Amino acid sequence: MGKDIKATEEQIAYGKLLDVGMKAGLLMLVVTFVIYLLGIMPVHVPVNDLPKVWGLSVHKYLEVTGAPHGWGWLVMIGKADFLNFIGIAFLSGVTILCYLRIIPILFSKKDTIYGVLAIVEVLVLVLAASGILKSGGH
Repeated sequence: MGKDIKATEEQIAYGKLLDVGMKAGLLMLVVTFVIYLLGIMPVHVPVNDLPKVWGLSVHKYLEVTGAPHGWGWLVMIGKADFLNFIGIAFLSGVTILCYLRIIPILFSKKDTIYGVLAIVEVLVLVLAASGILKSGGH
């Protein structure tokens, strides 16, 4: 039929790290959810109050519950309902780790343009995750 298409070294490196990162993040989500379900740690918003606040806008929810916004969840890490944010933040950052993994490969192969683009991508993702730009619904 057609030619055999083979993945490049950087595609394989990216994919392997993405696979490991996805599995680690999923494990974090499962473990932290089990901790939440078992009531091992205290919660910020009691489970019985959840139906009262689910339908609120984000602004009203934050006001009513006193929940932090942005990276403020880090100070609430001792509460089970914020503990699961660890896995979410980790999964959100896996792409950055994958790009960081392939940058040396790209430069070693003299793919300078792609290497520079990967660096720019990392910078954009880090800047977006930092919350410095303050765009969006919060």
